[in-house]
Amino acid sequence: MRFINPKTDFAFKKIFGSNQSKPILISFLNAMIYDGHPTITDLEIIDPYLASRVQYLKDSYLDVKARLAGGATVIIEMQVLNVESFAKRVVYNTAKTYSTQLIRGEGYFKLKPVIALTITDFEMFDNDREVISHFVFKEKKRLFDYVDPEIELIFIELPKFNKQLDELETLTDKWIYFMKNAPSLEVIPQTMETVSEIQQAFAIANETNLNPEELADLEARERYILDQQGILRKGIEEGMQLGMQQGMQLGMREKALEIARQLLNVLDNQTISQTTGLSVEDIQNLREE
Repeated sequence: MRFINPKTDFAFKKIFGSNQSKPILISFLNAMIYDGHPTITDLEIIDPYLASRVQYLKDSYLDVKARLAGGATVIIEMQVLNVESFAKRVVYNTAKTYSTQLIRGEGYFKLKPVIALTITDFEMFDNDREVISHFVFKEKKRLFDYVDPEIELIFIELPKFNKQLDELETLTDKWIYFMKNAPSLEVIPQTMETVSEIQQAFAIANETNLNPEELADLEARERYILDQQGILRKGIEEGMQLGMQQGMQLGMREKALEIARQLLNVLDNQTISQTTGLSVEDIQNLREE
């Protein structure tokens, strides 16, 4: 058997955001957010496209979005490319999801918590070796919570996870291993067969269950990601040779603009923005040039 790469946007949405994905997503979120405890018992998978209620706010696109039984919203994003200002984009998307819950005249008591779960195929926090980082609002010195957590940011950094199959113990271990290693496996590992939701995820990820059009789309996306990783690495190297951080950032932006121009006739503004880290406004300006 061959399994598709869950780190691509197409595969991630197919595995975790399709109609049959509800039990898979519940298990995955319990593993990532609640240390494997069955805290989430029900959810609704909803359209992750965030059409802003406020005209001046940029549109955003996330991989999967779900509303939990208690009303909280979870936004899930798989990010492969370490693009400029990605950390700011995570905060922006989370704050936007929280702030656009209300329509004019509604009371703030109607606001529900928002959890942003971000899985990265690169290291975000160089000064820390933990795979999972969980951020909430706390008092700076005495570290007590700002009322109940209304906004939470959770990051899963896949490169920091180095456990082998015989070392997998928890549900969290098994899901992270699936995310990182599924494409290199030929069979479902015995240690993971005991989790029915992971078995279902492998079944969806089995290439034999994809039609030729889906396979062609997936292969094109994987080639594109590899190409862009090479371009971004080259941009970083060129920027470092300049010897100045400002020069490096400028070089990366120019590379991102170059990539975006190549994609104008292939992808929509939101997808290009997600891929390059540029704003939707930047992409639209390129179309109007």
